Amino acid sequence: MAKFEIVFKRSVGKDLRRLPKKDVQRILACIDTLADNPRPPEPERLSAQKRYRIRAGRYRILYEIQDHRLIVTVIKVGHRGRVYRPHR
Repeated sequence: MAKFEIVFKRSVGKDLRRLPKKDVQRILACIDTLADNPRPPEPERLSAQKRYRIRAGRYRILYEIQDHRLIVTVIKVGHRGRVYRPHR
């Protein structure tokens, strides 16, 4: 199976800078696994959206998959209680 390319939205860098370094390392390790298998047994599809989420401890990683181009786009990373809220 071909590897997927991982692409980050610009806002994800800002999300990651706000988090403790040890948590960022765990999150980036989870994101790296998406290149081999963007649909591991754990991901949950978000209702009414073409987005998925995976858990990394207390944090959630929201992403989209473009199968025809072999691209996984990381949309947002944040604490589980705040990641689903719209921007203000």
